[in-house]
Amino acid sequence: MPETCVLIPVFNHERAIGAVVAAVRQHRLPCVLVDDGSGPSCARTLDVLAAADPGVQVLRLPGNLGKGGAVAAGLRAAARQRFTHALQLDADGQHDVRDLPAFLAASGKEPRAVICGRPVFGPDMPRSRFYGRYLTHVFVWLNTLSFDIRDAMCGFRVYPVAELVRLLDEERPGSRMDFDIEVLVRLHWRGVPMRWLDTRVGYPQDGISHFRLGLDNLLISTMHLRLFLGMLRRLPRLVSRRLGMVH
Repeated sequence: MPETCVLIPVFNHERAIGAVVAAVRQHRLPCVLVDDGSGPSCARTLDVLAAADPGVQVLRLPGNLGKGGAVAAGLRAAARQRFTHALQLDADGQHDVRDLPAFLAASGKEPRAVICGRPVFGPDMPRSRFYGRYLTHVFVWLNTLSFDIRDAMCGFRVYPVAELVRLLDEERPGSRMDFDIEVLVRLHWRGVPMRWLDTRVGYPQDGISHFRLGLDNLLISTMHLRLFLGMLRRLPRLVSRRLGMVH
């Protein structure tokens, strides 16, 4: 079975992180909290969680690198500790930790695959998020010439650590909210298998969103352009792959 840790990037989520960690630790998995330059209150909360439970550790970054930068640092730390897989989870309580065993079971059956959450939203989902996600889906389908990636934005997923660290060493994916999208497209280009599990995603009323409407939308738009140019360079191979799947 894979040796899996739960990787949670944290930036000023002191109100939610305790409940998320408690839910994760019920499954007896080691938990790596990546402190992405949080303020003193959140930093103290993370230290208290780690001091109370030897299965929880804090990886403290020198400043705020963004979600992607925090996940990348966590993946490298997981590799150093010889974990084979890392289950990425958001710190704000959006993800349903009760689905964690299903993700682990799927990863155990296909250790090379990325196990991705396909979000099931409730009525609390903001409409602006819905339309933004759909636009991203269209660009992802274009940049992979397929509908293989069901949802590129859900941060509930299991990564094979070695595959991701290799990608980080050879490419330069975005370090903020563009990270989750870009790594899936690049992994798809590399032929890494992906499997999809439905999982409920909520929007807690007291949750804190660090999505910056102007800057992050600009970064995501730039990323889509960069991926489109990368797709054009890979076009013959991608078309050949699609034709091979048809035949």
